[in-house]
Amino acid sequence: MTPTPLLVLDVVGLTPRLLEHMPNLRALARTGSYAPLGTVLPAVTCSVQSTFLTGAPPAEHGVVGNGWYFRDLGEVLLWRQHNALVGGDKLWDAARRIHPGYTVANICWWYAMGADTDLTVTPRPVYYSDGRKEPDCYTRPADLHDELTEKFGTFPLFTYWGPTAGIASSRWIVDATRHVNATRRPDLTLCYLPHLDYDLQRHGPDDPRAGKAAAELDAVLAPLLDDARAEGRTVVALSEYGITRVSRPVDINRALRRAGLLEVHTQDGMEYLDPTASRAFAVADHQVAHVYVRRPEDLEATREVLEGLPGVDQLLGDKGKKDHGLDHPRSGDLVAVAEPDAWFTYYYWLDDDRAPDFARQVEIHRKPGYDPAELFMDPLDPYVRVRAAKALARKKLGLRYRMAVVPLDPAPVRGSHGRLPEREQDGPVLICSQPGVTGGPVAATDVKALLLALALPTTRTTGETP
Repeated sequence: MTPTPLLVLDVVGLTPRLLEHMPNLRALARTGSYAPLGTVLPAVTCSVQSTFLTGAPPAEHGVVGNGWYFRDLGEVLLWRQHNALVGGDKLWDAARRIHPGYTVANICWWYAMGADTDLTVTPRPVYYSDGRKEPDCYTRPADLHDELTEKFGTFPLFTYWGPTAGIASSRWIVDATRHVNATRRPDLTLCYLPHLDYDLQRHGPDDPRAGKAAAELDAVLAPLLDDARAEGRTVVALSEYGITRVSRPVDINRALRRAGLLEVHTQDGMEYLDPTASRAFAVADHQVAHVYVRRPEDLEATREVLEGLPGVDQLLGDKGKKDHGLDHPRSGDLVAVAEPDAWFTYYYWLDDDRAPDFARQVEIHRKPGYDPAELFMDPLDPYVRVRAAKALARKKLGLRYRMAVVPLDPAPVRGSHGRLPEREQDGPVLICSQPGVTGGPVAATDVKALLLALALPTTRTTGETP
């Protein structure tokens, strides 16, 4: 049996509404297959991708968000990269049981490091001992790094996330994917395209700039789709979530602190969350927050605080977590879900003068929660671009620098996700270049089996399962 070569595009934030601005993907849907895609709670990158690749909900694979409180370490950690954090049977393991020697390339899907794939490309900055951070990527095999860098330049990390995030990072990923497919010809290629995350969170999905971003990405995708057609490679394009308009940031940790449940410690005049001392605190992740309560006797007091907090729509306890496939030991003791127009900040300080220095920087690994304000330069600082230019000059000279440009006011954020979508037009989609693949909506937990059937068609008739 010869596998059907497969290209799986994770087009972040793709919805029926945005597809109207994407003629190349729209044509793929028109001549092939199209279906609404049911996501999981929380509808965030790490959780949904893990479900796609294992066929399991977060309760089973354990990726309950983009990060969580590691109770055994006493630390909140987001955006880890090791694939061992994802439990369950992976798509490539299932494929290799049916077809030994099945080859897989992972181009920037999450939890790439340590995964048992044949080819890996993932963002990985250089962290110098003097504190500098420089753009780069990790590859396996190792020599692929220099090959890609020589051909396409250094991975453009600062357009992958932050105030200057834009199309350049997705273009680099597309170029790298084309190169890997042409030179290595893997049976399965996973390609992650983040571009729609940026302006949709900055400006909202109904802003004209959202449609422009969709058109930009579609144009960048065109040569990759042409390559796939020439190679006889089946294309599946899917999305993890849709981004909806928001206008209300909810300071969930500040509410817990004012109630005497959250503790901080102070160093050099700056306040830091103290999770090991706190009776309760939240790991904010877009529109979902995992709330960790240290002692059972504090659970009711925590619940009372959050049930009365404007912007909180649901508060899931044991039954609610089980109903939503989130009953895993990594989950919070309570899980808060925001109202449709609201989202959760990670902020825990009550005075901006006491905020830690990393709050004003792009620091995805140090903040104890997700911070979409990192997409902006502080609009209240008239000298922000001057200071950014000075920091950049120091960086180019090889000196230490602080790019402290991120606002502490979350008001500019206009788009978010994480809730289950209320309307189909705001939810994710699945497109396949082959016609007749779907007979209706596809659940995220069914994606693994669908990809396996596309890659190894005999699984449809033999009854073999992933």
